[in-house]
Amino acid sequence: MTTTSIEKKNQSWVTLKDEVIKQCHDILQDNPGNRACKYTVEYLSTDEGMNLSDEDGATFYKCIKTGLDNPDSGLGCYAMQPEDYTKFGGFFDKVVRDYHGDETGEKKHITDWNTGDVSYDVKELGQDELSMRVRVGRNLVGFNLPGNMTKQERIKFEVRMLPAFDDLIAKYGGKVHSLSPDFGDKGVNTNLITDDEYKVLVNDHVMFKDMAADPFLNSAGISNDWPYGRGCWQSDDKMRIIWFGEEDQLRIMCMKKGSNLLDVFSNLNEMLLTVQCIDGIEFAKDENYGYITSCPSNLGTGMRASVHVKIPQLTADGTDKRAKEVCKPLGLSVRGTGGEHTPIGADGTVDISPSSRLFIKESEIIGMLYEGIKQLMEIENA
Repeated sequence: MTTTSIEKKNQSWVTLKDEVIKQCHDILQDNPGNRACKYTVEYLSTDEGMNLSDEDGATFYKCIKTGLDNPDSGLGCYAMQPEDYTKFGGFFDKVVRDYHGDETGEKKHITDWNTGDVSYDVKELGQDELSMRVRVGRNLVGFNLPGNMTKQERIKFEVRMLPAFDDLIAKYGGKVHSLSPDFGDKGVNTNLITDDEYKVLVNDHVMFKDMAADPFLNSAGISNDWPYGRGCWQSDDKMRIIWFGEEDQLRIMCMKKGSNLLDVFSNLNEMLLTVQCIDGIEFAKDENYGYITSCPSNLGTGMRASVHVKIPQLTADGTDKRAKEVCKPLGLSVRGTGGEHTPIGADGTVDISPSSRLFIKESEIIGMLYEGIKQLMEIENA
């Protein structure tokens, strides 16, 4: 079976469903870790899965298409609408709780930014200033998620965000850098930048690259209609950035070189509150999973908090292999200094961050990062 869309094949969901089940079985023979295929087979044998309408079946197919097109996927699914996590709950709940390690099947996410009076200054651990970065993914109520957006909706979303960017500019300065060639009937895009300006922003790691090269995002429809509805805002001090139009509608991030982890944490929370205060802007949430994201891996906090730590002893062989072995039991992920699939620094610097996103409070993520730095350095210096 080819993985062209239902619309192109002009098939009803009733007809296509059996082909999907067969393809899932075929994929699972060589890729048993493909959660989308594993739980699709189970889901389509339940009353909920067997009774999907053609319309809902078409949406469900879009949700799992990246797992069919990319058999080696670990997750292999993206939500197309915020309500998909409920509408296809018999599928997504299995995927989410498997991926995030909830064996009880009963956990509910709690949002809590309150860190109390705890100190998270790494100077108390004997550390110098670190490069610190924290970001969250957010999506708005009233819009499809990026995989299901049309070009017109991507433009509408960017226009909706302009008042929020105006407020952020009034507070932090900076400007919006937009890639949308035009706003159609919504007027001229006064924030449009040139190709050369875009390349500079990409090289400076301020802006994201064209997503067409990512086969997972391609299959999910997230990279469609490039470059409409894509861009970023950056503050004058370069410490605050908001991407719009990537895997999630918004990626909101703060970065700073310093010693107190709460600096970036508090700055990010302040930005989120500023955006949420704008009339007509409400972040999509689920009562069980917290903040909604396109990929189930980012549900809950949608947060990735990271620091660059120098560990020359643990990286003496020029790789992060030993660092990953040490960090995994601590609940930490290790990456190169340029992000995932990039090399470590020549001086042994790596990027570390807590792995958990869901069923963990925002305040606990910061605490886990601090404790992870503490234990990692004890091992490094032993």
